[in-house]
Amino acid sequence: MTTIDIDHTSRWFGNVVAVNDVTMRIGPGVTGLLGPNGAGKSTLINMMGGFLAPSTGTVTIDGSPIWGNEQVYRQIGVVPEREAMYDFLTGREFVVANAELHGLDDAAARRALATVEMEYAQDRKIATYSKGMRQRVKMASALVHEPSVLLLDEPFNGMDPRQRMQLMDLLRRMGDDGRTVLFSSHILEEVEQLASHIEVVVAGRHAASGDFRKIRRLMTDRPHRYLVRSSDDRALAAALIGDPSTSGIEVDVQEGALRIQASDFGRFTELLPQVARAHGIRLLTVSPSDESLESVFSYLVAA
Repeated sequence: MTTIDIDHTSRWFGNVVAVNDVTMRIGPGVTGLLGPNGAGKSTLINMMGGFLAPSTGTVTIDGSPIWGNEQVYRQIGVVPEREAMYDFLTGREFVVANAELHGLDDAAARRALATVEMEYAQDRKIATYSKGMRQRVKMASALVHEPSVLLLDEPFNGMDPRQRMQLMDLLRRMGDDGRTVLFSSHILEEVEQLASHIEVVVAGRHAASGDFRKIRRLMTDRPHRYLVRSSDDRALAAALIGDPSTSGIEVDVQEGALRIQASDFGRFTELLPQVARAHGIRLLTVSPSDESLESVFSYLVAA
């Protein structure tokens, strides 16, 4: 079980501070790294991958510094966002070259290419690959030595839906096997489906950590929003609106539902079924409308 620790780490480029006093721990399983463009995600991944030195603080793997420690590359695989590749090589040649750097043979390269389902195009020049194919061959190169840590910067870019599902399944399996997988993505719905844990950076600072639903419930200064369908929406609205846990109700005729704002999450979740039972109303749908990862992320960025 491998863990990466970032401890009071900053990184600046001239007068620009890209990462500002960030502390986080990335452990086994799948972790999503979120943040708007320019938030510092790529800089963090590059420090975790040993490509950048921290300006201050430390970045370690199982207690050993990553920067300047060539031994860590036995444990780490990196899929960078940048497109620059050796276009004159075939996909197989590219993966074999990385296998040889690790003292491995062609069999390791063949296994890695099969893992990402790229055998069919392995003898074509990388120059002929689509963006999604380039992503997959980069993934094969990162997996060739079976690392315990995998760092991926926007890995889903350019992939079609089938390729995305295949990669998501692969990352889930790796997380379930106890590997440490960190990926950044702007496709929030997929992060929500895939990541068991999220880390959020905003303007170079660590904004939040943990399960996004738990983070949302800690935001007590914002009302929780629900979409509720019932056998009698108007009677339910009339029964709820007088309670202090309910700060607003809107009847959405088009949706055939109530849009409810609850200022007291705990009380409202107990009140709703009690009120429905007392008035003989059947609850058909009770759905949080702002607990998606996209909603949580928007709150954090706006904070």
